[in-house]
Amino acid sequence: MTSAMDLVATEVRARRTTLRLTQRDLADMAGVSERFVRFVERGKPSMQLDSLLAVLDTLGLELRIADRASQAERSLSGHRHSGSEAP
Repeated sequence: MTSAMDLVATEVRARRTTLRLTQRDLADMAGVSERFVRFVERGKPSMQLDSLLAVLDTLGLELRIADRASQAERSLSGHRHSGSEAP
């Protein structure tokens, strides 16, 4: 399964290379360290959200939060459909 950070890493790397920016260029433009850009492109899970948002903004990308069924909701839904719930 691909993690959310893997997806972010793939998108950031693809956009940076499309724009023909080096990691250093992106870091300078976003106001973050080159090391941070490397972490983003590797999908490193522990990073500062504000710095990630600066990198995404520099590349013309945005992070979105969308509603979806949570694991708990899916579990409850399956439980109800199994007929084990009292009327």
